Amino acid sequence: MSAEPPVTALAPAAASGAAQDDAALVERARQGDTTAFDELVVKYTPRLYGLIYHMTSNREDTHDLLQEVFAKAYRSLKRFQGRSAFYTWIYSIAVNMTLNHLRKRGRHRKLSLDDLDLAIENDEEFIEATSKSDPVREANLHELQQRLNAAMQRLSENHRTVVTMHDIQGLPHGEIARILGISEGTVRSRLFYAHQQLQNFLEEFRR
Repeated sequence: MSAEPPVTALAPAAASGAAQDDAALVERARQGDTTAFDELVVKYTPRLYGLIYHMTSNREDTHDLLQEVFAKAYRSLKRFQGRSAFYTWIYSIAVNMTLNHLRKRGRHRKLSLDDLDLAIENDEEFIEATSKSDPVREANLHELQQRLNAAMQRLSENHRTVVTMHDIQGLPHGEIARILGISEGTVRSRLFYAHQQLQNFLEEFRR
């Protein structure tokens, strides 16, 4: 996993206010106000970028997918009925498009460890976080980062998705369930299994 900072979940009151703000922006955008949709893009780009990047571990794919997600959301805006929060709706679009991309990519090529290493070495936040470390600690952190990325890529797309959304972005089980259209029990089950897989893969490193 990259050194991208986790996104914490909003408190209920803040989430309610944010949903109301989004609803107003959505309504303006539906009426043809492109600046309103631009505000939504600015607001959700960091969260969606983190989501897609942790699922793909590829910056070029992330940038391309992010543009496609917002383009699809804009085209589909008139069909958005507001039965869910806007961010639940656009997260669902992002997750589905990223999963489709990963499945197509899996049929054509396997993500190599070289790809993962390159993503880590060019991650500015990871470089900054380790630049003041002593050589031994820096080497250990780099090796752990490599192993975490490799471990994440060994998970199935479904398990990688819930780990990214819960552990990295801080979304609660209920919100993940709504976004993915599954039960909270399924979310918890997938997380439990994914954590076991990650722990087994990293066990050798901790010895």
